Amino acid sequence: MATTAPVHPVDEVPPVRQLAAFGLQHVLAMYAGAVAVPLIVGGAMKLSPADMAYLITADLLVCGIATLIQCVGFWRFGVRLPIMQGCTFAAVSPMVLIGTTGGGLPAIYGSVIVAGLAIVLLAPVFGRLLRFFPPLVTGTVILIIGISLLPVAGNWAAGGVGSADFGEPKNLALAGFVLAVVLGVQRFAPAFLSRIAVLIGIAVGLAVAVPFGFTDFGGVGDSDWVGISTPFHFGAPTFHASAIISMLVVALVTMTETTGDLIAVGEMTDRKIEPRSLADGLRADGLSTVLGGVFNTFPYTAYAQNVGLVGMTRVRSRWVVAAAGGILVLLGLLPKLGAVVAAIPAPVLGGAGLVMFGTVAASGLRTLAQVDFKDNHNLTVVAVSVAIGMLPVGVPTVYEKFPDWFQTVMNSGISAGCLTAIALNLLFNHLPNKTGSPKTAAEPEAASAGA
Repeated sequence: MATTAPVHPVDEVPPVRQLAAFGLQHVLAMYAGAVAVPLIVGGAMKLSPADMAYLITADLLVCGIATLIQCVGFWRFGVRLPIMQGCTFAAVSPMVLIGTTGGGLPAIYGSVIVAGLAIVLLAPVFGRLLRFFPPLVTGTVILIIGISLLPVAGNWAAGGVGSADFGEPKNLALAGFVLAVVLGVQRFAPAFLSRIAVLIGIAVGLAVAVPFGFTDFGGVGDSDWVGISTPFHFGAPTFHASAIISMLVVALVTMTETTGDLIAVGEMTDRKIEPRSLADGLRADGLSTVLGGVFNTFPYTAYAQNVGLVGMTRVRSRWVVAAAGGILVLLGLLPKLGAVVAAIPAPVLGGAGLVMFGTVAASGLRTLAQVDFKDNHNLTVVAVSVAIGMLPVGVPTVYEKFPDWFQTVMNSGISAGCLTAIALNLLFNHLPNKTGSPKTAAEPEAASAGA
């Protein structure tokens, strides 16, 4: 009697009811971050409310398409893991600079298209660098990703950066309540409900927030039912050398960040990232970024907050995140639905974010537990990499006197920490030792952890 081969958890297709619930949970986890980039860039360029709304709906539409490309995949595009895609924050400063002084939105989109094509071409090169990401490096990077996201959750919990009531006890109380609900559901609810603990926490938090005046749904009535993003809505792209150079630097940063995220998800889902799959994932990033330039939005990358959600819920199916991509496409085509999701107050997201982002950091510690720290320099690699990665997180203005290209790279704690971990691992575990001979397999402490 023939037996079918077991399906890997990544490829399992849950029932439709679970797909919808788990997918919506992923959307809520990343929504605030996804719309923040167009809000920041559009606000700096003093765009009209109608243009701002257009940027947001275009962003949500391409977020969904990019997520589907990454999770479902076609040919050599897509890592086929539960990876959520969204606009990268690494591009915010250069885009604001380009948009306000260097040619407006057409110049931004020209540089974004070129950067996307560069990512597609460079993806195989990054794929061959995978051997420089052993557990020592990947664990450190995952730890830095989690820690660097915690201030985001803290700002949400306090009411959102720039809010009039930032830090009010009522905001922190609501965030604490949501956190308590998430933990309670995880601990005491049946297995299925515990896996959507974040969604339940957000829903309960929203139900409490509305009568206490934390939010209102007035913007829903003002939104259109249908909105379609058309190519080059703000004009044909223009290509300026300075804009392209700065966006190419952003491309290298986002490739480094995405590499860390893909490896993290590979660890969490027990589907190890290989050079080919890494190249496929980065190639999908590049294609999505090109689509962003065409459809009036920005560069795309893997979203670390959703990496945390995968680790916390232990739901490893890529089809769950593909369902989230489908929901984002709907939100991009139906602005009224997007307005409903946008009405969720920041403290509700903050309470859930504390759990998710902390889970990412804890996953990094779990990976580092595989590393041998005896009689070698691996502890130094972790210590210095975390310190460099946390520097711009703790002191955001530390590099403001440096050139723009340097700030683009180092103001991202994730890219700064990742580059430091790679460099120090090469220094201590790949270069010849003090006697002049290269490290070999006979030197297990350093070689096994760093090679």
